Amino acid sequence: MKIACFGECMVELAHRVDGQASLSYGGDSLNTAVYLSRLGLEVEYVTALGDDPYSEEMLEAWRTEGVGTDCVIQAQNRMPGLYAIRTDEHGERSFFYWRDQAPARDLLGFPEFGGIVDQLCKMDVIYVSGITLSLYSDGDRTRLFDLLDRQRADGGKVMFDTNHRVSRWSSNEAAADVYRQMLKRVDFALPTLEDEKILFGDLDAEFCAARHHELGVSEVAIKLGEDGCFVSGSGRSTMVPLPERRQPKDTTGAGDSFNAAYLAARLKGREPAEAAAFAHTLAGEVIMHRGAIIPVAAMPEVAL
Repeated sequence: MKIACFGECMVELAHRVDGQASLSYGGDSLNTAVYLSRLGLEVEYVTALGDDPYSEEMLEAWRTEGVGTDCVIQAQNRMPGLYAIRTDEHGERSFFYWRDQAPARDLLGFPEFGGIVDQLCKMDVIYVSGITLSLYSDGDRTRLFDLLDRQRADGGKVMFDTNHRVSRWSSNEAAADVYRQMLKRVDFALPTLEDEKILFGDLDAEFCAARHHELGVSEVAIKLGEDGCFVSGSGRSTMVPLPERRQPKDTTGAGDSFNAAYLAARLKGREPAEAAAFAHTLAGEVIMHRGAIIPVAAMPEVAL
């Protein structure tokens, strides 16, 4: 199985409790790509970077994690975006971005992108998030949708996490319209109920799942925070509770790791409820560490 994750990786400044800041790299879909690779799947990251030292360090770090870089475009005289994270005493995060000139925003418009389209259409799974969609212009989103249509026509699958960021859109209504277009091309959806309430007024997880199925999504795993996860597909639905409730140190990357674990488990033949339970296990470990990517040694020893 080969997976392509579309998105953006940025330079990350994380404020520490001692008042200092640490430098690293992050992005929601990149986090998912790393965890997919650690779980034994073949992953390509699809983005655009610059020709600067930070971009080179990112590429080297991804290769070290086993994430493929054949679908990365490096634009001359450009630099990746920057964001800062502040985490409160409850482990909840606030983000501050400087990314308007980042080359990832122009990914589908670079001439080089045409050279990797055929490769992407042959992927078993393409993963996209709402944050990824917010990067692109209307025209580039249409190009992406056309690519997804081709890939699915050839037997591929698409996974989507709404992962809504209000500041990235002109309005919630504009975002919801794009998400509806996207969901018509999605096989696996992994939304967060809190986002869906804001965007679509969903009353509960069952309502949310039904709306996704009406748009053609075959399988939905709805993240419910401390209440666990609601999975729905093939005429069956079930609530999957957390194995235990833990006081998080940092919730960065929790949803991204959940998505990776869920997809990995499903691609390896596990049933949806079992996949969700495994996803809870990984996400539960991620929130006990600072940063989105935990040390390899901290990965849960749960066999898929």
